[in-house]
Amino acid sequence: MTAKKTRGSTEHWQLQTAKARFSEVFRLARSQGPQWITRGGKEAVVVLPAEEFERLTRRKKQSGNLVEFFAKSPLASADLHLEREPDYGRPVDL
Repeated sequence: MTAKKTRGSTEHWQLQTAKARFSEVFRLARSQGPQWITRGGKEAVVVLPAEEFERLTRRKKQSGNLVEFFAKSPLASADLHLEREPDYGRPVDL
């Protein structure tokens, strides 16, 4: 059995076919893009080039963490009073 072309130029492979023809799946993933592997007729995994995976999972460059973000905030040195009177709710007639 050969792979079925769907989703544009990507191919869908049944699991047993992908196992038997892994070198071809690998080559096509590198040259033509993601290769979908199905199991039980449902899409299960995608084989894609490592560079594409890295691009998709790379975090945006963030400077520091949340604590540093708040410490660098223009409001960090503001004279804010954040206390308030306690609110115990309203009386309820029983």
